[in-house]
Amino acid sequence: MMISFENKVALVTGAASGLGFATAKAFAEAGAAVALADWHEKEVQASAKELADKGYRTLAIACDVSDDAQVEAMVKKTVAEFGRLDFAYNNAGIQNVLAETADVSRDDYDRVMAVNLRGVWSCMKFELQVMREQGSGAIVNCSSLGGLVGGNRRGTYHAAKHGVIGFTKSAALEYATRGIRVNDVCPGLIRTPMSDRMEAEGQGEALKTMCEQFVPMQREGRPEEVANTVLFLCSDLASYITGQSISVDGGFVMR
Repeated sequence: MMISFENKVALVTGAASGLGFATAKAFAEAGAAVALADWHEKEVQASAKELADKGYRTLAIACDVSDDAQVEAMVKKTVAEFGRLDFAYNNAGIQNVLAETADVSRDDYDRVMAVNLRGVWSCMKFELQVMREQGSGAIVNCSSLGGLVGGNRRGTYHAAKHGVIGFTKSAALEYATRGIRVNDVCPGLIRTPMSDRMEAEGQGEALKTMCEQFVPMQREGRPEEVANTVLFLCSDLASYITGQSISVDGGFVMR
């Protein structure tokens, strides 16, 4: 069954590349007008233009999700441009500096939490204000495989992603009777610019070993496979699904 989002509006954060761009592209191809937001202003403008050049309705917004004022402005710009907000994929995220818990710096902890956890909270806060007024909407937050398991030297990142799941479930409960559904996706090893950077920083062998030993499908995922899950969760096909964490990980967490 084809998913159609004609006359609908989607907002995607972290949309300049990777999972965010793949999802923004999928929303556009399904007929939605799409606001692409990212703190890399030139890159997100280029990504929005790439879709606009194909005839899709897009809006590029420079936004640092760790700044509440910028997040509020992002949502207001989306509604001012397109008139409503039907779907949001809160995807923006960063990696922590690898370190054992005893050696993590306060600055890095604050940096990761500001984007990966407080940023998701802030996005939901302002998105839900619009959706609550409409009486409809669907939000998908990007947690991670790291939101379901622990990870050596990645405690800050994993803690933030666990927190995203908690926010998702709580918001889902609050708005379940008001026409708004809230879910999250938990991507595993997906080939994105983030994984490219991790390899460049010397983590390539660790990622390869992780894939070979812990991913039953024995391959990395594609950004489009996460995007397809997000669109399903936003569609009427998922009309009775809320508060759920959907793993897109090649089977990692079933071990």
